[in-house]
Amino acid sequence: MINVDIAIIGAGPAGLCFAKSLAESGLQIAILERQAEAALSEPAFDGREIALTHHSAKLMRELGLWERIDPQAISPLQDARVFNGSSLFSLNIGHHDAQQNELGYLIANHHIRKAAYDAVIDSPAITIKTGVQVAGIKTDANSAQVTLANGTQIQAKLLIGADSRFSETRRAMGIAAELHDFGKTMLVCVMEHPVAHEHTAWEWFDYGQTLALLPMNGLRSSVVITLAPDAMDSLMKMSEDDFNHAVSARFKHRLGAMRLVSTRHAYPLVTVYSKRLIGQRFALVGDAAVGMHPVTAHGFNFGLKGIATLTAEIKAAIASGQDIASNRLLLRYEQKHRRDTRPLFFATHAIAKIYGSDSPPARLLRAGALRLGNRITPFKRAVAGFLADVR
Repeated sequence: MINVDIAIIGAGPAGLCFAKSLAESGLQIAILERQAEAALSEPAFDGREIALTHHSAKLMRELGLWERIDPQAISPLQDARVFNGSSLFSLNIGHHDAQQNELGYLIANHHIRKAAYDAVIDSPAITIKTGVQVAGIKTDANSAQVTLANGTQIQAKLLIGADSRFSETRRAMGIAAELHDFGKTMLVCVMEHPVAHEHTAWEWFDYGQTLALLPMNGLRSSVVITLAPDAMDSLMKMSEDDFNHAVSARFKHRLGAMRLVSTRHAYPLVTVYSKRLIGQRFALVGDAAVGMHPVTAHGFNFGLKGIATLTAEIKAAIASGQDIASNRLLLRYEQKHRRDTRPLFFATHAIAKIYGSDSPPARLLRAGALRLGNRITPFKRAVAGFLADVR
């Protein structure tokens, strides 16, 4: 039997960041991960670029991640434009609306994963067990117990589920989730283009497809294309030359002739909101708690915010000599994280529904909403403030 204070299932960015947030607290922490150690120490490019708010950047600096990322791999997000259909008109959200030099930052997911791993690997308070499979979980009033497939048993005061939006830990704890499958697939890759993006992000709700452009340093962008699975299958199988022509055409050549400079990756478009964020001596963090639609680019930002909330509660309990996994403590975390995430989660669903529909009434509503929003300065400032999240 291995005894620790906190056991974390999942060594993705959320699990690693949560462990790092408590590395100096005097607690002993174990992270359990089914992947091999090499997948954590040298994570491969997976196509995903993460948009970070100013608050998230602050949290990453406090965790010691920011300085571990090459500055050239951090791209500023100056402005944002939202397009509808084939029109050149766009809702424009500028960094000046947020009274900042930029709305936020863009960093590749594998860089964040690498930085998080490097930040925790040398901590004497944190042990990472890789290549392990969880066979059983149970909690009671006194402890949480995890049994691994190899027979090893781990006992902790608090168990954390950080194993993605498809969390097996959440399910093992008997917690249901509101899962919505949009029936679409997202393709992500990096492309070069001759027309400068001016560090402006695009969200383009075209008819029959949704396109996104996340500006990287230089004349490169992370491209996100959302299509029905059969159409996506064809795009994924194209030769590189055909793919370049197809993507340039989908962007209506607004960026010139685009050229693929990375591997292509496809993911199902599925969102998740857990019915409960806690259980007896148990809490969910990251995508296991709230798996956002990418349209608002707040998935990892919410993950970091939830980690900060739970960490603050645990540190306060340590300072006062209280139980780090009391029902009252966990309930406060759940209530605050719900307040922070639930309104936007469902607002995002409403936006995705309206702008994902190509019916004539939806088309009129889509176009009208963008034009109206562009004329209302307080609205634009509110959106910019939300995107930048300066505090």
